Amino acid sequence: MAYVITQRCCNDASCVSECPVDCIRPTPDQPEFATTEMLYIDPDTCIDCGACVDACPVEAIFSEDDLTASLARYRDINAAYFQRHPLESNFDPIVTPARPPKDLGTLRVAIVGAGPAACYAADELLRRADVEVEMFDRLPTPWGLVRAGVAPDHPGTKTVSGLFESAFRRETLQYYLNVEVGTHITHEELLAHHHAVIYAVGAATDRHMGVPGENLPGSHSATEFVAWYNGHPDYADRQFDLSGERAVIVGNGNVALDVARVLTVDPDELAKTDIADYALDALRRSNIREVVVLGRRGPLQAAYTSSEFLALAHLKGVDIVVDEADLALDAGSQALLDDPKVEPSLQLKYTLAKEYAAGRRDPANRRIVFRYLGSPTALTGAEHVETVEFVHNELVDEGGRLVARATERTDSVDASLVLRSIGYKGEPIKDLPFDERRAVVPNEHGRVLGDDGIPIPGVYVSGWIKRGPRGVIGSNRIDSEETVEQLISDFTAGKLGVPQGDRAALKALVSERQADLVDRQGWKAIDLAEKSAGKAAGRPRVKFTSREDLIKAARG
Repeated sequence: MAYVITQRCCNDASCVSECPVDCIRPTPDQPEFATTEMLYIDPDTCIDCGACVDACPVEAIFSEDDLTASLARYRDINAAYFQRHPLESNFDPIVTPARPPKDLGTLRVAIVGAGPAACYAADELLRRADVEVEMFDRLPTPWGLVRAGVAPDHPGTKTVSGLFESAFRRETLQYYLNVEVGTHITHEELLAHHHAVIYAVGAATDRHMGVPGENLPGSHSATEFVAWYNGHPDYADRQFDLSGERAVIVGNGNVALDVARVLTVDPDELAKTDIADYALDALRRSNIREVVVLGRRGPLQAAYTSSEFLALAHLKGVDIVVDEADLALDAGSQALLDDPKVEPSLQLKYTLAKEYAAGRRDPANRRIVFRYLGSPTALTGAEHVETVEFVHNELVDEGGRLVARATERTDSVDASLVLRSIGYKGEPIKDLPFDERRAVVPNEHGRVLGDDGIPIPGVYVSGWIKRGPRGVIGSNRIDSEETVEQLISDFTAGKLGVPQGDRAALKALVSERQADLVDRQGWKAIDLAEKSAGKAAGRPRVKFTSREDLIKAARG
């Protein structure tokens, strides 16, 4: 019997170092780690010790005997990886990262942001140094996209917050929630009270399609929709027209699949989750019967992961529809699929698409329809979106890369709701340099670079604002470790300034400017109140979705 990693895998590699027989791949030092969809356990080497299960922050690892029907296929998925990548011993001596000398005193660090990148950075600092960490976030709640971005029907993914809660119990980390840097405290003031500041603010905005009619009523970003159904206080008052029978999602990454599921699954299933109450009420009244997921490239290049694509097969009352004609591959894609070194996840994507194309349909079911090789050219309608016009693409080789190029064939599909899901991008941060082209803060391994290309003392970045919007939750762990390594190296080398104010001075300064500061006790009060309401309703939690209610709960 072996253990198996499944769909929930967050890629943070916590399990890798815990395995006594070194049978989890890829490891963070391998090239494949940067692009892998998930991690895998070699069934022929696993000794069934369960160490990886205890280390996994998102409950993604199961004994093969305990796999449910929806996860059973992962037994073969894990094994297939090692058929392509035979396990080789990787037993190098574990090097304990150096800690700063004690005579340097306590390292003080401010972290701006409270999402996964910020939390992984804080966790690494707490493990690596005698440190005091202050975590700032403009929302009254922590965890960022774990709370406001992960789909409500993926509760296992949200359990990573439990890892952070456990690590942050000590007073060495303090919360400054409902505090906006740039409004309640400046960048210069943060530096004056700390040795260093780490910005881990993510990529807050979405990319636009740039087509006529994009701003018509009924056209929104998937970012807005996701934040709305997750109860983000900035989006709780948004309105989405669910009166029509068809919605179109432009883009086919995992966020697009999340949105498609929320629009089509039985609301009674969502009622068991932490979805916002107002969103659940709206979805109960929804008339949407079909969601079209429109991607600009082919089935092999689709941005969704094979695990999320596979999970759609187990949705009750929802048919997954793929047109067999859309699975005809161009020469380049066929060569990619025929390559003996092709990743099993890519093969699985195509196999699943063929299975969906051949699947049976039930007229009573709702539908998620995948359309490949299409790019929108316009949204049309008198006063509201009525039609999505698009062009058919072909894939051409440009410098060894298959890129989508428009053909002369055009088409259209009627829809009353259009959600674009074509990527996120970062926004400039006051008083920091910004790379407009890449939409990130320019940096070298996390050290922020000035306009002259020289690191700015004491200023660092982590997460999407550092590397761009790619990777999953766990990708931030390795990224944050790199940033913290630079910070500690600079502290040890005496390159950081000395704080002019201590913790008490900082608390007094912020409290004077933000009377509604939410600290550790305030967040605990919110968390307890939400979970208590959830328990009474048979749900994980019932979220407060306005700042007023959150502040009221924080005050007990």
